[in-house]
Amino acid sequence: MVFDLDMIKAHYSGLKAKVDAAKKVLGRPMTLAEKILYAHLHEESPLQEYKRGKDYVFFSPDRVAMQDATAQMALLQFMMAGKAKTAVPSTVHCDHLIQAKVGAGKDLTVANEVNSEVYDFLASVSNKYGIGFWKPGGGIIHQVVLENYAFPSGMMIGTDSHTVNAGGLGMVAIGVGGADAVDVMAGMPWELKMPKLIGVKLTGKMSGWTSAKDVILKVAGIVSAKGGTGAIVEYFGDGAISLSCTGKGTICNMGAEIGATTSTFGYDASMSRYLHSTGRADVAKICDTMAEYLTGDIDCYSNPDKYFDQVIEIDLNTLEPHLNGPFTPDLATPISQMSEAAKKNDWPEEVEVSLIGSCTNSSYEDISRAASIIKQAKDKGVELKTKFTITPGSELVRYTIERDGFIELFEGMGADVFANACGPCIGQWARYNDPKNAPKNSIVHSFNRNFSKRADGNPNTHAFVGSPELVTAIALSGKLGFNPMTDTLTNKNGEEIKLEEPTGHELPPKGFDVEDAGFIAPLADGSGVTVSVSPTSDRLQLLTPFTPLKQSEVENMRLLIKAKGKCTTDHISMAGPWLKYRGHLQNISENCFIGAINYFNEDTNNVINYVTGNYHPVPESARTYRDNGIGTMVFGEDNYGEGSSREHAAMEPRFLGVKAVCVKSFARIHETNLKKQGMLALTFVNPSDYDKVRQDDTISIVDFSSMAPGKNLTIQLDHADGSSEKFEVAHTYNQAQIDWVGAGSALNKIREEAGL
Repeated sequence: MVFDLDMIKAHYSGLKAKVDAAKKVLGRPMTLAEKILYAHLHEESPLQEYKRGKDYVFFSPDRVAMQDATAQMALLQFMMAGKAKTAVPSTVHCDHLIQAKVGAGKDLTVANEVNSEVYDFLASVSNKYGIGFWKPGGGIIHQVVLENYAFPSGMMIGTDSHTVNAGGLGMVAIGVGGADAVDVMAGMPWELKMPKLIGVKLTGKMSGWTSAKDVILKVAGIVSAKGGTGAIVEYFGDGAISLSCTGKGTICNMGAEIGATTSTFGYDASMSRYLHSTGRADVAKICDTMAEYLTGDIDCYSNPDKYFDQVIEIDLNTLEPHLNGPFTPDLATPISQMSEAAKKNDWPEEVEVSLIGSCTNSSYEDISRAASIIKQAKDKGVELKTKFTITPGSELVRYTIERDGFIELFEGMGADVFANACGPCIGQWARYNDPKNAPKNSIVHSFNRNFSKRADGNPNTHAFVGSPELVTAIALSGKLGFNPMTDTLTNKNGEEIKLEEPTGHELPPKGFDVEDAGFIAPLADGSGVTVSVSPTSDRLQLLTPFTPLKQSEVENMRLLIKAKGKCTTDHISMAGPWLKYRGHLQNISENCFIGAINYFNEDTNNVINYVTGNYHPVPESARTYRDNGIGTMVFGEDNYGEGSSREHAAMEPRFLGVKAVCVKSFARIHETNLKKQGMLALTFVNPSDYDKVRQDDTISIVDFSSMAPGKNLTIQLDHADGSSEKFEVAHTYNQAQIDWVGAGSALNKIREEAGL
């Protein structure tokens, strides 16, 4: 089935003229990313050359995708915008609220019971505003988007950082906060700083145990977890063409782990094959007639140093399987060096659980290659040495792999097959009753993130990221450093067995099949639908507009927390059990900063409050300051807000009275989310000024009332000993964003313009 075919045809009918016009203005060849960006300029941004990394530009994305955890807050905000219907095709996908505990059937039944209020709310809002609804069990948003909605050279935004997965089908797909989604659904221009461009040239061809996952694991090790911030990563070369479409999706998916705005590949035969296989031959036929407009120009790829801000080259012929981690997805270790690295760093060498699937690696190709290894093990008498789980990415994939015998094979070896949902990848995994006191251990998985406590809530779990093939091999060995290219396994008869290279199919030989994919179309006219939210609900809460910041509110503030080291959105607003409160701002604010490390005592969720004179959990301290009319401020270090595009990590501090956040550097999405909620996102001009902040300071932004684009602000610290210090802080607000602050939030600005 092809969704929104008329919209796609309209896009392609105008694409050639738009690209040709942009090329004439630029006076040079264009990369794929540039073609897509310039073809989606909003009328408020005239066609001209925009400076990468400097100019803010308005765009008109083609569609919006939301997962259930973030859709709640996004749609609660959209309900306040005064619109009758979304301006662009939009979808909601119920994938985050299903906890992996027993197995697919039971877990899905429990989720439908426990989350019925939220699912009913999302379904009714979708009906009212013309939004496509994917019910629980239909699949993980990013896999479902790749199978149904992504199309070459399109532009999409989604309320999840791994929206970038759609780059595997040649899109510019960008993770955003819910407030950004509201802008687009309301028909407003969407703003983004023109990204820089990182070119990754892939040469050669993979073979053996190496997979597409190893490409992005290698890239992450090269550029770091923040090296892609503010940039689009564009892959090209004969090596890129040799990859499957879903393999490209895997690589783009984990571009979020290097902070990239998005990643993408040019249109090629693998994308055409995938479109045909997933019922979109009509789209493929159009793309085949205009392929040169759906990829970068030849000169850009022949002379990449002239057209990209940074160029990386990787030879797939020599690329080795990797494991990345623990605790960060950019700590890359070739599997041949893992045993030595584990001993050197005292990482637990015994692996307890091996997990494959997720939105990153649950394609038919991934599952079939993992199944080929399990089949070998069964035939050769080798048993699993770890707990082994499979999380299919969609009902389309799950039904097809069941038809082809893979699920029976996995379960026959003792594996657990979880529901088509995010599950352990986002902390929805009932592994421990008391994760805080769980023992030190290692797990390996084919997911994307591996921050502390990410999967199971246990700070002592060392999580390592690898390909499904490598994770499956490790499950048979039980050893972190097991290298299937050189090492052997011992079977039930005591014989030494060496695994053969995995094999699989790019696409199912008998085609995809499914009985109920999980999609529910909205009513043609939803005007009669009433969306009700109980005032006593602990899962959903209607929003009250934030009030604008004033000069008086940013004077004599107190420090809420000075975060030490890595402070991701998981540290600011944890997932796991807190997911159930994603539609209730007051309740979810009880998790605000509970994972961040307090610089002054190196403890979590324990800060001093100068109203009471005592130490409190961070949310309680924030409420105490707020309820006493005292504003608060947060300070942090590099790449602050790295991780999921969790706008709750911006809305919660705003709700609790935080006026400003000042850090050494921001992750892109989080900085935007703070701006959207009407807060001040500031960076140290001199990073060493971070050291000047004391926990007993009163803090003022002395010149906030004269805030202007490109003009630094001044922070004054009044120390308890009577001394004072001042230092400059920078910001990236343009006038429109300053107006958001003046209105109280971007949503308030939309409401003003709608006369509400």
